[in-house]
Order: sequence, then C-alpha cells, then structure tokens
Amino acid sequence: MVVIGIDAGGTKTVCQRADQHGRILAEARGPGANLQRAGVLRVEHVLRQVIADASGDGVPAPDVVCLGMAGVDRPGDLNVVRELLLGIARGSRVVVVNDALIALEAGIPGGPGVVIIAGTGSIAYGRNREGMAARAGGWGYLLGDEGSGYWLGRHALRAVVRSADGRGPHTLLTERVLAHFKVADSHNLLMKIYAGSFEPATVASAASHVDGAAEDGDEIALGLIETGARELGLAALSVCRQLALSHGPVLLAGGMFKAAPRLRQRVVSHLTGRWPSMVVTLLAGEPAAGAVSLALAEARGTLELPAYGHAR
Repeated sequence: MVVIGIDAGGTKTVCQRADQHGRILAEARGPGANLQRAGVLRVEHVLRQVIADASGDGVPAPDVVCLGMAGVDRPGDLNVVRELLLGIARGSRVVVVNDALIALEAGIPGGPGVVIIAGTGSIAYGRNREGMAARAGGWGYLLGDEGSGYWLGRHALRAVVRSADGRGPHTLLTERVLAHFKVADSHNLLMKIYAGSFEPATVASAASHVDGAAEDGDEIALGLIETGARELGLAALSVCRQLALSHGPVLLAGGMFKAAPRLRQRVVSHLTGRWPSMVVTLLAGEPAAGAVSLALAEARGTLELPAYGHAR
C-alpha cells in the first residue's frame, strides 16, 4: 500500500509519498496552491507536478491521496478541488480536508486539541474526543487573517508610507522594508507592490521584519506583534470554548511562528496567561505528514473526519 499526503498552502505546497507504515518514501515541493488566490488552472498544475515529482516514473498510482487546503470547508470549493484531484490521481481514492486539520493531525495524531496556523493567512481550528470540530478566523486577507504574514506585512508597509508622508512616526521598519524589496525610497514601493499580478505572498514576505524591528524596540513593530498575537490567541481560545477544551493542547503551525519568534512567544503568553495549565507547542514536522496519516486511515477503512457542530 502506498499513499500520498499533500499540504497546499498560500506560499508553498508539500507532497509526501509514504508506505503502509507511514514511512516517507519521497517528498516534492512546489509553489502555493490556494484555490481562491491561485485559481483552478494553477492549482491543477501545481498538484499535478508535485504528485508526479513525488511518484517518479513507473510507480503505481497511490491507493489514497489526501489533500489539505485552506477554504475547502465551503461545499462549493470542496467539490471543485475534489473533482480536480480525482482527475489528476486517476485510480486513487481521494480525501480533501482543510489544511488546519492535517496540521493538527501531524502534531496530535487522532487526538483532541487546537492548532493555530499563521502563514500567509491565519486560522485556529480544533477537534474534541466526541468528533466535533470548530474554527475561528480564516476569513481571508480582506476580512481578517490577523497575525498572519499578510496582515503583518501589510501593516508594516502602511507604517512605512505613513512615516514617509509625515502622517506617522519614524519607524525602524522603513530601512528593513526598503532593503527587503530592494528599493531606495518609499515611493518605489508602489511598483514593487502593484506591478504585475498582485500576490498576497509578496506582502507577507515582509512580515518577518516586523518581528526583527520589535526585537530592536521599535514601538510600531511592537504594537503590531502584540495585536497580532492577541488576535491569534483569541481565535484559539474561542475554539477551546466551543469544544470544551479548557487546557488545549494547542499547536502552533505555519511559517510565521518559525520566522517570528517574538510573535510565537507572545501568543504563548496570551494563552497561558488566560489558562496557565495550557500546553502550547510548536509543530516540528510538515503538516503534509498529517495528510499522510489521514490517507492511511482511509486506506485501512478507519477514517473518521470531525464535523462542525454548527454551520459557519
């Protein structure tokens, strides 16, 4: 038996092929494959490529392919992605779930808990022992995603241009952001941000500089880190209350928690400040491993996916 697990994020896609014991036989990486941001054609191209790269020539089709992707809690998106995957992985059974579930499964296999994802976007998601799921956040970069790479990057850029206008205070973010985008002054940011097709990942790429400027004592950066951490903590606490998980555990997943140590520390402080006994840990491995775990359960006929307790 061979299965494939895929984590399709806003910035990168990770695909792992594993045997019946869960041992990783091959791994492939590609660009982001978020349906709402990339569109159907790009998602199809990325998924087809990473599956081919992880499989190699002459390798039989996997028994099951499990894909984790943001947004597929919505029935319309779920059906689109499922049909897309069935067309790519012909002869395989497919499982399509929210990317937060595979991250949770990677860190707490089969168990109750909550995961906070802070990557290009952000969301808190959890499940309890009764098989119920809940979520908070995940509203996308226009409506929410507080504490995410995009949210931090956008606010950093706004602080830079406000400072350039004299509408805002001087900030260490100016030097860091200009260097990041390789421009001489704030006015040249216009071309970097607006030229060509807009990508939220472009804005999110500047987010790690907020953490660095905060470490150097910049008041604007400190405020952004504190606000983002508080919002991420509130999202996790909301999920804990919905599922009666008063002590977690809580996993931190996504690129921002690795790229921004201060953000991670402040999220932990917000959570343990509310519930001192809460256990908060950083997900060490790839969320794709959680997709592999779910694919194996489907292959064995034991997969039980958590269900939301109410409509979102």
